[in-house]
Amino acid sequence: MSHTAVQERRTPTPERGGSLSARSLPRGAQAVFALVSVALGVGIGIVAGWESRIQWGLISALLFVTISYVITSAVENKRQAKDRLATSIVWVCFILAVVPLFSLLWVTVSRGVKVLDGYFLSHSMAGVPGFEPGGGVYHAIVGTLEQVGIATAISVPIGLMTAVYLVEYGKGALAKAVTFFVDVMTGIPSIVAGLFLLSIMLMFDLQPSGLMGALALAILMIPVVVRSTEEMLKLVPNELREASLALGVPKYRTILKVVIPTALGGITTGVMLAIARIAGETAPIMLLVFGGQLINANPFEGAQSSLPFYIWEQYRVGSEASYDRAWAAALVLIAFVMILNLVARGIARWKAPKTGR
Repeated sequence: MSHTAVQERRTPTPERGGSLSARSLPRGAQAVFALVSVALGVGIGIVAGWESRIQWGLISALLFVTISYVITSAVENKRQAKDRLATSIVWVCFILAVVPLFSLLWVTVSRGVKVLDGYFLSHSMAGVPGFEPGGGVYHAIVGTLEQVGIATAISVPIGLMTAVYLVEYGKGALAKAVTFFVDVMTGIPSIVAGLFLLSIMLMFDLQPSGLMGALALAILMIPVVVRSTEEMLKLVPNELREASLALGVPKYRTILKVVIPTALGGITTGVMLAIARIAGETAPIMLLVFGGQLINANPFEGAQSSLPFYIWEQYRVGSEASYDRAWAAALVLIAFVMILNLVARGIARWKAPKTGR
């Protein structure tokens, strides 16, 4: 075979009707498209007399998707244009999801830092009229920590053992019934849990307390813990269980020493997310705890406040000082939830199985 024939065989032949174009857009093309789209969107909004920046943003997003597709089709080919169209839509959806989040954080931080200081965090509202400046959120922080702590102490063992039963032992009608009711409880509104505990309080003539609110929060937390723990236990390879059982280790010790430690990082993350979910509940606290202006460190007796209840209470007053306190308390609650999420991520990374090369 001659040298020319070998070169001809190695030279790729273009496919009919679908050959890839040699031309391609530069790497920064998407950024240029975005800048041009924003400029055109703002210009169209100003010319049309639209004052809403939301309208400007929607026009810019539509122009970004259109410009990306049209220019890519003209410069490259239809296949690359479809790929860039999908990428542009994903970016637009991401921005639409992130912008409200950052807007919420910006408003909360800008308005919450006005009164957020050491005095605000270390004092209660005792003796401070709601419409006047002063006072703090210490009593609400104490109530939130105690109520969430009791709810966690109740729900985590129950949820963990329920998940272990469903994954390791559950078979037949009972397991299906438990799974069904866990799914139903996941969507129960918080007010329903509060009304359930309120009916029990009325039946047995019980007084409002932080414990009652914690029980309602535990009802909301249990299905989240069960679901997250169940999924983490299912991710544990069966080979680990089989290897432990082959060595003669009883099943309960295999679960305690092999299965749960392997999934501990994911279980911890699920528990932290469940805590973050109940930390902002207001309806059960309104029905069962009643709130208060004084520091009550005893969750088993007397009314007790919490951060969500404090925010609602201060907003209801309607004065400028109460609004500032409400925003500051909201910032404290967001910081509390954020810290929990960071702790969950840290524990999950710390307890994640180490992979070698």
